Amino acid sequence: MARNKEALLLLLDVGPSMHSVLPEVEKLCSMLVQKKLIYNKYDEVGIVLFGAQDTDNELTTEVGGYQHVVVLKNTKVVDGDIVEALQQLPRGTTDGDFLDAVIVAMDMLIKKFGETNKGKKRLCLITNAQCPIKDPYKGTKEEQVTTIAQSMTAHGMRMESIIVRGKLTQDANKEIMDENDLLLNIFSKETSTRLLYVEDPISLFGALKTRNITPVTVFRGDLEFSPKLKIKVMVYKKTQEERFPTLKKYSDKAPQTDKFATHEVKVDYEYKSSEDPDKVVPPDQRIKGYRYGPQIVPISSAEWDAVKFKPEKGVKLLGFTDSSNVLRHHYMKDVYVFIAEPGNTKAMLAVSALTRAMKEMNKVAILRCVWRQGQGNVVIGVLTPNVSDRGNIPDSFYFNVLPFAEDVREFQFPSFSNFPASCQPNEQQLESAANFIKMLDLAPDGKKEVLLPDFTPNPVLARFFHYLDLKSKHPDAAVPPLDYTLRKITEPDTDLVLQNQSITDSFHRSFELQGNPLKKPRRLLREKISDEEGKENITAQPVANLIEYTSIKVEKIGDLTPVQDFEAMISRRDSPDWILKAIKDMKNKIFDLVEDSHEGDNYNKALECLVALRKGCILEQEPKQFNDFLKHVCKFCQEKSLQSFCEYLASKGLTLISKTEAIDSDVTDEEARSFLVKSESKEVIQEMLSSFGIDE
Repeated sequence: MARNKEALLLLLDVGPSMHSVLPEVEKLCSMLVQKKLIYNKYDEVGIVLFGAQDTDNELTTEVGGYQHVVVLKNTKVVDGDIVEALQQLPRGTTDGDFLDAVIVAMDMLIKKFGETNKGKKRLCLITNAQCPIKDPYKGTKEEQVTTIAQSMTAHGMRMESIIVRGKLTQDANKEIMDENDLLLNIFSKETSTRLLYVEDPISLFGALKTRNITPVTVFRGDLEFSPKLKIKVMVYKKTQEERFPTLKKYSDKAPQTDKFATHEVKVDYEYKSSEDPDKVVPPDQRIKGYRYGPQIVPISSAEWDAVKFKPEKGVKLLGFTDSSNVLRHHYMKDVYVFIAEPGNTKAMLAVSALTRAMKEMNKVAILRCVWRQGQGNVVIGVLTPNVSDRGNIPDSFYFNVLPFAEDVREFQFPSFSNFPASCQPNEQQLESAANFIKMLDLAPDGKKEVLLPDFTPNPVLARFFHYLDLKSKHPDAAVPPLDYTLRKITEPDTDLVLQNQSITDSFHRSFELQGNPLKKPRRLLREKISDEEGKENITAQPVANLIEYTSIKVEKIGDLTPVQDFEAMISRRDSPDWILKAIKDMKNKIFDLVEDSHEGDNYNKALECLVALRKGCILEQEPKQFNDFLKHVCKFCQEKSLQSFCEYLASKGLTLISKTEAIDSDVTDEEARSFLVKSESKEVIQEMLSSFGIDE
């Protein structure tokens, strides 16, 4: 068997105590083979059942014993028959002896592949380990298991064990389970393989690695601390997003009798001149270009290669910092693991000493990484210590890429501390929120955490593999609904929510939504100002005089009804750009009215526009826009000898937007009230000085 191919034997307990979880076991094992049909189509898979009603294996015929062990499928290259067999496992009628199944499986692999250590030979045991194991003819059970495990290692076999332990029944014997756990631990230690305990179907789905990916180093070389201090390390990817298999184009034009036809589609591209569509432009006459303002700058391949940054390969330490200085949301891309070079004792000791010192001091390292020669970019990242708690696993580092300034996206939001006390959560609301969080705690006291990443499969990928297998057999099959077990990954636990309905209701009552009187969507402010109203304080007018938004979508502010047009534009919700456009257009309209005014004939209309702009900026939380504009208008009027307009605004009581009216404003109430008063007083003083021939 080739080294990069795998022979896998599934040892499945089908005894009565496993009947409740066999449907999930069927789905899990079927998914494993479905993935192999895509990614590892030359791998071989076999199925051995124990706890079955019948007996069917070669060892029973040759030497006797090994009852209730059935070889359902001998090891062969994966195909659809194995998937179908796994989807309809027979239910056994007797307790299963997993040790008998292990010996039968080892015998099968040795007979087929010989006493060789080449290739990858793996056994996967799925059981609840609640049934007793027969006593050996000689020695103890522990000695027998140790001998079997050593033989496994000598023949290049590995065995991972998945123990399904949900809610135990009254028939479960604790002593037998403890004894079996001890024996399985011996297998795990002697063969350096995983021993996993799962309590629910979701964890079972993630326990068996349905796709084995051969680890490939990202970097091999020195972790350089200084020119004279270097540690030999190897870098691997710890996590990487699993994507859908690549879809390829295939042709059905090849004869069906041609067994060697690849059915692949080859795509060629031709570039033709826009001036002469029949003329093909050869590669030496084509060049790429980049937009730079209104023009396109052509850059040849040679120029592009010359301008590329070509750093030297290597991993260098830049320094250390407190772990609190590196924020979790700055982690980018995949996670890497740094380990000392295998077999290099000095490197292992150096890495272990460094990780433990960094852990004790709560420090992390900042590295500059160039993984390979010719890499076009430099990576800056954080190295976090990972101190191992197991004797057979060395200490290591985790590495996360950090962003540069161009990679960071900043979104500024107002702080809750700036809101008044009425907008802050009260004690009852805080208590309701705490109870709601505790209700949905994934790691409650005394229980194992659910939805752990290591045991939670991707439901989207699982559904895809199931549908691909279904469509291979039934081309017209419809997409089935998401499996019930997989749906639990994407939705809250229904039973848990129903049991704690009172907590959910309490949380809902504590945060009932109420209409905001200061900002009502799809409504407009409409308030006319007349000369007869005298010195009316505009800031004190109520904001409740609203009308429903009309269905007409206004796109610009006209001369006839500028206030109505502004209100219609600022109320549009099909794009956030309409608010800024409405404010900008209204500013321009006010300037035009003031500039074109003759002896103040446009002042009243300009004031109406200013009032509408002011209230629109309050509703949309844009106080700075109005305040800056009003200051600019007053300065403009003073420069253009239009002080009468400022006097008119002061007489009508128009002020800046204060912090009381809009929390984002940086203007106090006193500053808002005195703004136009100060401007008017300054003008009066200047006129008095001018009358006496004195410059300001």
